[in-house]
Amino acid sequence: MANTANEVKSEETPVPEAAKPKAPLQNVILIGKKPAMNYALATIIQFNQGANEVIIKARGVAISKAVDVVEISRRRFDESIKVKEIKIGTETLGEGENVRNVSTMEITIFKS
Repeated sequence: MANTANEVKSEETPVPEAAKPKAPLQNVILIGKKPAMNYALATIIQFNQGANEVIIKARGVAISKAVDVVEISRRRFDESIKVKEIKIGTETLGEGENVRNVSTMEITIFKS
């Protein structure tokens, strides 16, 4: 069968990794400036939607709030929540003379 003028061949062009939209982080709560109770409720919602574990990430001054979020989730909402793993680290932020180190923490919790 011959190609007619109306037929168009489709070829997929590879999309560079940087151009692809990043998938949202599943079961990850990023701690910021909101009250700790907001993040604790987000954690409970993740578990109620079927998540087996939730990762709570924070850096800098928000680290203490991340610990508060875990404790609020455990003590006020669901005592079956347990801490699986705690990772600590350091990130370098800024450029040139403005380079500084910022502490980071990831707390992985699960429901038993």
